[in-house]
Amino acid sequence: MKLYYSPGACSLGIHIILEEIGKPYELSLVALKDGAQYKPDYTAVNPKSKVPALELEEGKRVLTEWPAIAAWLGMTNPEAKIWPTDPEAQARTMEAMDFITGTIHPQAFTRQFRPGNYSTREEDHPKAVEQGRANAEKYFAILDRHWDGDGWLLPHGYSTADAALFFVEYWHARRVGQPLPPKLDEHLNKMLARPAVRRALEQEGLPA
Repeated sequence: MKLYYSPGACSLGIHIILEEIGKPYELSLVALKDGAQYKPDYTAVNPKSKVPALELEEGKRVLTEWPAIAAWLGMTNPEAKIWPTDPEAQARTMEAMDFITGTIHPQAFTRQFRPGNYSTREEDHPKAVEQGRANAEKYFAILDRHWDGDGWLLPHGYSTADAALFFVEYWHARRVGQPLPPKLDEHLNKMLARPAVRRALEQEGLPA
C-alpha cells in the first residue's frame, strides 16, 4: 500500500491506522503548502486534490476520503481489532468519524487554518478564524459531555474513530495551543502513549 500524505494534515490519522495494522506500506509526500495537491502528478492519483489517498496493495486502485480509507483498513485487517464486528458498533464508528472529518475538521479547523476558503474578503478572515475557534470549543464540549467510552471514544474500545479524534485534538493542543476538555485531554495523552502514534509522529517530523 502507498499512503499519500502531508505532514500533520488529517492524513496523520490514516498513517496511525497503518502503523497499528503493521503491514508493509510506503509514504508518498504531498506538500500541501507548496500546492503539490494541484499538480498533475497528484491529480492523476486523486483529482479531488486533497489527502489522504491510499493506493491499495492489490494494484493501482486508489481509495480516497478519510472515513472510507479507515473503514477499508479496519475491515480488511480484522486481526488488528480496530474495527468492530457488531453492526451497531460499526455504525457508531462511522457516525463518529463522519462528525470528526465532516464537521469538526472543516468548520473548526479549516476556518482557522485557511480562512480564505470561507471569505474572499481579507478583512473578513479574522471573523472566520474566530468562528473556527468557537466551533472547536463547541464541538469538543459536545464530545466531552457525551463521552461514552472507557478511555477511548466509543464503548467497544480502541478503533479507527480514535485515530480520527486524535488528529483534531493534536491540532487544537499543539498547533492552535488551546486546552482540551478533560476527557479529550486524557484521550490525547493516551493516544500519545501508543507506539503506533509515536512512530507516525516521528516519521512525519512532528513533536509528541
